[in-house]
Amino acid sequence: MPLRTNKRIVTIERHILDEQAAFPDATGTLTAILYDMAVAAKLISSHTTRAGLADIIGATGEVNVQGEEVQLLDEYAHRIIFQLNDHTGRLCVMGSEEEKEIIPIPSKYTCGKYVLLFDPLDGSSNIDFNVSVGTIFSIFRRKTEFDGPGTLEDVLQKGSDIVAAGYIVYGSSTMMVYSTGNGVHGFTLDPSIGEFLLSHPNIRLPEARFYSANQGYQSRWSDGVQRYTRWLRGEEGNTQSLSLRYIGSMIADIHRNLLGGGVFYYPADTKSPNGKLRMLFEAQPMSFIIEQAGGYASTGRQPIRDIQPTQLHQRTPLYVGNRELVEKAEEFIAKYDG
Repeated sequence: MPLRTNKRIVTIERHILDEQAAFPDATGTLTAILYDMAVAAKLISSHTTRAGLADIIGATGEVNVQGEEVQLLDEYAHRIIFQLNDHTGRLCVMGSEEEKEIIPIPSKYTCGKYVLLFDPLDGSSNIDFNVSVGTIFSIFRRKTEFDGPGTLEDVLQKGSDIVAAGYIVYGSSTMMVYSTGNGVHGFTLDPSIGEFLLSHPNIRLPEARFYSANQGYQSRWSDGVQRYTRWLRGEEGNTQSLSLRYIGSMIADIHRNLLGGGVFYYPADTKSPNGKLRMLFEAQPMSFIIEQAGGYASTGRQPIRDIQPTQLHQRTPLYVGNRELVEKAEEFIAKYDG
């Protein structure tokens, strides 16, 4: 008897190509970059699922530009993404959270018209504890003339200039979520066939249920942020409260809130007055995804998408999630913090 199913199986390659078909002038270059990131995700996933084995977890003994210990999986993920993209002729320059300077395309290869920025393994300090970690990326069109290597100017672009962004979360399953500015779609890796299958089409933020913040740092927060936190708990005039959920791996916290509704915030504080998260490698791409799903992202004072970065490793405060919750944070900060 033939197998009958009403469910259409859609691979990530098929979905990316279907999206490309909606743009008659598309050359396929952006499509190819996205698929290369899916291949990188499969390779990195194969290592994260074996992270309890010898020679896979642990530190390399080096410290990255952020002042953090470089983990073996950090180094592996960075190398895989670079090697899949350095020779294709699609990119003019890359940037990684693990590298102090921009990453030029090797001179023996052709330069293209796109820019790729990535955090190879967000949350890598949690690797030893079997907590979800992830890869974050964003893609821009180059700003400089198309006649040579890309420059820092090509990398330092506003979030509103992103043409595609996504992340891959490595947890109980491996899931890739991306957007090209036409909604947000999620794909789960089926390890039995080695393919990403569409599992979460057209993701939209549901009604908020959670708030995510490291309240261990609350004593260092401003009065406005502390009052906002109490408001989320059902105080400060709020008759309802949200549930606190905090993993400590930004990508996992935002992923949960994308599917379950809520707000993630990492404020500026007395120790990090400019914020802690990286504008280009974390805040911009995750904000793009959330806003494509109907949410909003802010520094607490202005939209993330409107900020012109001036440094490769620029830091920022971040409030991201359901629009009404992020706007409420802006209200508290404006009222109590001047």
